[in-house]
Amino acid sequence: MTIQECYEKLGGNYSEVLGRLVSLRLVQKFITKFLDDTSYGELCREMELGNRKEAFRAAHTLKGVCLNLGLGNLSVSAERLTDLLRPETDQIAPEAFCELENVKLDYENTVEVIRTYLECPTD
Repeated sequence: MTIQECYEKLGGNYSEVLGRLVSLRLVQKFITKFLDDTSYGELCREMELGNRKEAFRAAHTLKGVCLNLGLGNLSVSAERLTDLLRPETDQIAPEAFCELENVKLDYENTVEVIRTYLECPTD
């Protein structure tokens, strides 16, 4: 799989990412580092605990990382979740838990596609 094919599967725009990160080597470096990012795990934990403020912070971080790396599908669902967690309330809105399921699916797909690419890059 090429990096461009990887980005197509992720709903991202490789040309934009390459413009931002300048070289294939840097794109590869940062998508590899994405696999070690802890914001998704923190998001899931804080949602489970009902900590809206901390869940918002983790969702916002995940969204930012995904936007910078051009991880299209995951950035969209993370952004929707961030918006649902934004209102300063004591409880997490029920809709946020539904959107978390979309984030989970997008995250799992993103990790799978990145790992597949890294196992056998053809560029």
